[in-house]
Amino acid sequence: MGKRTEAGVVIVGTGFSGLGMAIQLRKEGREDFVILEKAQEVGGTWRDNTYPGCACDIQSHMYSFSFEQNPSWSRSFSPQPEIFDYLRGVARKHDLYRFIRFGQEMTGARWDTDENRWYVSTANGDELVGRYLVSGVGALHIPQIPDLPGIERFQGRSFHSAEWEHDYDLRGKKVAVVGTGASAIQFVPQIADDVAELSVFQRTPPWIMPKPDHAMPRWAKRLFARLPGAQRAYRDFLYWMLELRAIGFNGNPRIMKLAQKLAKWNIDKHVSDPALREKLTPDYVMGCKRVLISNDYYPALNKDNVEVITDGVAEVKEHSIVDTRGVEREVDAIIFGTGFHVTDAFEHLEIIGADGTDLGKKWAVEGMQTHMGINVAGFPNLFFLLGPNTGLGHNSVVFMIEQQVRYIAEAIRYTESAGAEAIDVRTEVQEQFNADIQRKLEKGIWTQGGCKSWYLDATGVNRTIWPGFTWRYWLKTRRLRTSDFQLLR
Repeated sequence: MGKRTEAGVVIVGTGFSGLGMAIQLRKEGREDFVILEKAQEVGGTWRDNTYPGCACDIQSHMYSFSFEQNPSWSRSFSPQPEIFDYLRGVARKHDLYRFIRFGQEMTGARWDTDENRWYVSTANGDELVGRYLVSGVGALHIPQIPDLPGIERFQGRSFHSAEWEHDYDLRGKKVAVVGTGASAIQFVPQIADDVAELSVFQRTPPWIMPKPDHAMPRWAKRLFARLPGAQRAYRDFLYWMLELRAIGFNGNPRIMKLAQKLAKWNIDKHVSDPALREKLTPDYVMGCKRVLISNDYYPALNKDNVEVITDGVAEVKEHSIVDTRGVEREVDAIIFGTGFHVTDAFEHLEIIGADGTDLGKKWAVEGMQTHMGINVAGFPNLFFLLGPNTGLGHNSVVFMIEQQVRYIAEAIRYTESAGAEAIDVRTEVQEQFNADIQRKLEKGIWTQGGCKSWYLDATGVNRTIWPGFTWRYWLKTRRLRTSDFQLLR
């Protein structure tokens, strides 16, 4: 039997979400919280993803906390080690390490109606009893590994990009990469020169825009360090530039077609072989899948030792992969660049609400539904950060997190100032929010673009993206509408 701990707030995860929530609570003078972290360090996805070339695809001056600006970013789009360092620095500065229980993975949570408390279980048998439960687990942490026929027979090395095996030397090896998403387009160029042969198995080509990356000039870093207001102005400029992209994603296909011309030019510029060019040109409208940015992916595919294969994997043998056309290729290693469980990420957690409903099972049947991506009717005092329909295709999710932690803190304040034990969103309010969201998403490029993507759940409904401008989300979450909730006493 593990030990039991009581806390006012139990926060799960130490990525941007969990750290942001803890900082908000400390700003309000609260220290009655515990943070659970399954790993041995903070950082979330920026701790886990250490594959070669891992970097942010939103400018770092925007992809950071507004209250913790970093004047020293080395590049406009910072590499993973810098973002990881930034998060550790933020945790140290705000003295968060003493609140974190490392090596504690949440396995489930149950709401006790009599006590109005969450009973949270962990993998090592400990139990936490919390008045409020805040999930900052994020969507990009459970690797999605396809079940390839015969993979269990494979004698070589195989691993997912998020679990990169740095002890395995790829130099001179025959390597197969399965998947061509956001991670693969970053690591493929990094390993292409080292390997003997690189077979890239592509199911659907992504649209890839040129990456406007550059080293940050020394004068800019000095200016930002001396005049924080100058960095804030630069951040504001980036915010509104990125925000304009929402116009194209939300029911304005003409703008996407214009951007598509630039992406098509990007292919033509780098790829001279007409057969390869055809393989790399998507047949769906840009934005339907995540739009990627890279300057070195297409040049890497041009190399003599690299082959792009559009036939699927029929079978994996002891030392080879056979494609659906019957072509067999010898391979020493298979690297999966196949992304993460997103719309089904909560099915492995057992979260039991007020009437005994299992949230994962409910969402598996009905689809993920919340109010504002934060609250779920029937699950009092449970809050999600970057929950359903608050992901972005055009701007920084850190902006969304900051609105959410402020909103959650206000909900907690309101509950306690009213002398109540718990707060629960009204079912009709949640239903109305989802009806509005889905109506807007129907016009969006993700639904109309003619592709399948990780934005959509098994039934083809977009449960991931916020439709429209993020400033609208800021407006909606700026004040807690107390009439949307019921208090439990």
